[in-house]
Amino acid sequence: MLRTFFVTFSFYLANQCNRLMKGDKNLWVLVFICVINSLGFGIIVPILYSYGKKFGITGETLGVLTASFSVAQFFATPVLGSLSDKWGRKPLLVISLAGTCISFILFAEARSMIMLFAARILDGLTGGNVSVAQAMVSDTAEPDNRAKRFGILSSAFGFGFVIGPAVGGLLNRYGMQVPFYFAAGISLIGTLCSLCFLKETNPPDKSKNASENSKFTFGSLITTLKRPVIGTAVFTGFLLTMAQFTMIIGFQTFSVDILKINPTQIGILYAGFGVSGIIMQLCVPLFTKWFSSKSLILLLSTFLCFAAMFTTGLANSFFPFVAGICIYGLFNGLRNPMLNAIIADHIDHEEQGKVLGINQSYASVGQTLGPVTAGLAALLSVHAIFFLSSCYILAAFVISFRLKRKE
Repeated sequence: MLRTFFVTFSFYLANQCNRLMKGDKNLWVLVFICVINSLGFGIIVPILYSYGKKFGITGETLGVLTASFSVAQFFATPVLGSLSDKWGRKPLLVISLAGTCISFILFAEARSMIMLFAARILDGLTGGNVSVAQAMVSDTAEPDNRAKRFGILSSAFGFGFVIGPAVGGLLNRYGMQVPFYFAAGISLIGTLCSLCFLKETNPPDKSKNASENSKFTFGSLITTLKRPVIGTAVFTGFLLTMAQFTMIIGFQTFSVDILKINPTQIGILYAGFGVSGIIMQLCVPLFTKWFSSKSLILLLSTFLCFAAMFTTGLANSFFPFVAGICIYGLFNGLRNPMLNAIIADHIDHEEQGKVLGINQSYASVGQTLGPVTAGLAALLSVHAIFFLSSCYILAAFVISFRLKRKE
């Protein structure tokens, strides 16, 4: 019976992907680019610390190295998104992927800690590929299928992140520099695919008449938050991202200190968390069929995430912990497709890149602040980390009511 369920479910997912992509070959190319791009990033995750130790990287400086990427991305992503509104999406996506390729080569050829920081900052400064890819999807999507397409794009990113660490660990056996060269190679493939096969969705002759709203200034980071629907969605995404990256610290700490499981088992658990989110993202067409309101889907999924995270904070053994994490992983998978679709539904075409870039900027801040606040919560107990994460989710849940009212 279980086998029949999985076979039926697989056919359903394949049918949904085929229906969505049949009329948009560009989406196939974007999905492929997103997979290899996130795969390259995922490859270096398990080896970054051990590789950096050769150059004097410690546990404390590793956090600074990681944060340098997010800080650079915070300032650069909306700029790149705004430029894509003016110059077209394709050239900015090519530049972003080429920058990622060069950063991995710098990592492989590093001779000092300064080169590691330079490589990470370069990747952050050219890290506009996520927001530009989202803008390309939004350019060609209709309001009724926008959430579905964002779900497929998010699952493509998630797939790369899930299998990337395993690939990185395997390649590390052949030399510590090999994973970085491999990541550079697949980033180069993504660059060439964008250059040769991707069709421009916002040509310069169409975007040259863009309004003043499409121009980015750093004041836009504040004014965007003041916009009733868009600002609420961006801030909700910021809180939920911070909750996720807070949880990740708790996940690692709880697995080692409480469950006392080995790195292989931790990797399997984390992969399960990632796969559950991918499955839910591919099920977005099913949810949008049942519920016409994107904000209602976001509201319900956020509440379930809160309940799962709070329950995880109460866990003291393996099975309650895994159950809480998996349920959270499932419904957290609906976050990005719903929020991106809500934002795209409420912005003009000529500012798609700018606003989605600003949204990604705040997500990068959440990725930085989450681990920092988790470290402070860990001073109390490992359980406090999950309760802190649930507080962020609860705040996002309350704010999400505003989205429902506005809709």
